[in-house]
Amino acid sequence: MTHDADEEIRSLRSQLQQAKLNCLMAQEMSQFKAGFLARVSHELRSPLSNLMGLHQLILADLCDDPAEERDCVAQAHEATLRLVDLLDRLIDVSKVDYGSAGMKIQPVQLCQVLTDIQNLTQLPAKNRNLRLQVQLPEPQVYVLADPQRFLQVLLSLVDTPLALMTEGTIAISTQVVPDAGLIRIIIEDDRPLSAWSEPVNLLKAPDLLQCPLPAIGSPLSPGVKLLMSYTLVDLMGGRLDLLSVPSPESPSAVTRLQCSIPLAKSL
Repeated sequence: MTHDADEEIRSLRSQLQQAKLNCLMAQEMSQFKAGFLARVSHELRSPLSNLMGLHQLILADLCDDPAEERDCVAQAHEATLRLVDLLDRLIDVSKVDYGSAGMKIQPVQLCQVLTDIQNLTQLPAKNRNLRLQVQLPEPQVYVLADPQRFLQVLLSLVDTPLALMTEGTIAISTQVVPDAGLIRIIIEDDRPLSAWSEPVNLLKAPDLLQCPLPAIGSPLSPGVKLLMSYTLVDLMGGRLDLLSVPSPESPSAVTRLQCSIPLAKSL
């Protein structure tokens, strides 16, 4: 068999693997959307039950002293603020998806957005002993996106591995595809693809009152955050892909989240 034939076979296998991954992503997104209301209701029910428990401790005079009562009220207030934030995010995405809130698509400097992401995630990564590597694009690279929601999407995609990993590296890079008129924002981490393969696992949110806060303080579970990001990227004319790629530094493949966004002309 010739060298060219070997290369062609490897290319076909790679394309087949990519097609399988794309199919997996589409199936999981379909499952997320099909049970979206049930999953969100479950995420709201657990912290609300904890809030009720805190209030019942106070109403039943089970606290030892006023200081403990005040601590319960403070915990309940903090959890309530997080729940309101969760609802605000869900309502915003639902309005955009439904069409009642339009996107403000405009040229956005990608270098500035990724610099903001780096500034917002550097300290949480350091606190978790994670290595955060950000490769900034050229300043003249602009994308067509809604500035606020584009930042929200990328922050969410970086926040998820930050919240779930205890060691390793998260690398952010970009790849311009001029023929397709888009740029890929690539977020890779050391976890295997199986970390994303089960929708049920993605929907396990941390207990808002008992567990430490996620990296950027979001109460959303990874699955719901992924669905929201997928929806917003699609509405901005882009695409979000979940890939498994070989790693030169590891015997196993690494997880890649790839956000493709249309390019704008340089300003």
